[in-house]
Amino acid sequence: MALIKKVKGIAPSIGKNVWIAENATLTGDVTIGNDCTIWFNAVLRGDVNPIVVGDRVNIQDGAVLHTLYRKSEVRIGNDVSIGHNAIVHGACIEDKCLIGMGATLLDNVIVKSGCIVAANALVLSGTVLEPNSVYAGIPARKVKEVTEEQRRDIIERTARDYIMYASWYDEDK
Repeated sequence: MALIKKVKGIAPSIGKNVWIAENATLTGDVTIGNDCTIWFNAVLRGDVNPIVVGDRVNIQDGAVLHTLYRKSEVRIGNDVSIGHNAIVHGACIEDKCLIGMGATLLDNVIVKSGCIVAANALVLSGTVLEPNSVYAGIPARKVKEVTEEQRRDIIERTARDYIMYASWYDEDK
């Protein structure tokens, strides 16, 4: 059973058809939309400010979502994938984005719809990423536009696939 804990009297709110790994942690002011998956060792720590997750979002193994006290919030749109060991600290990610493995998004970053943030990229505080763009590096810089093929075969497929992967864990019920 996942660790789902109240903080300051506020408990996480979880939508319909959500799969949460047994060792994931959700604390405080966390809202999860419908058809989401929260994977092994992921931590969503809504103790100092809200974390709001849209529909069909997958937060993969080891990812950490947190904020700065009274200075930032985590807001994630629909059809978003947050890769293994990524850190989202007080950032806003709009719809249909993919955040690569090990990427770090710092406070008050805005990732516009259709973006891909490459593995291990570092997006500095206050950066606004252009929509439908690929960002990579330390610090992250725009490297190219997202093609229609990438949007379909990487961003949208990954969001769908993680719902399917979670269903495999329910086979033993």
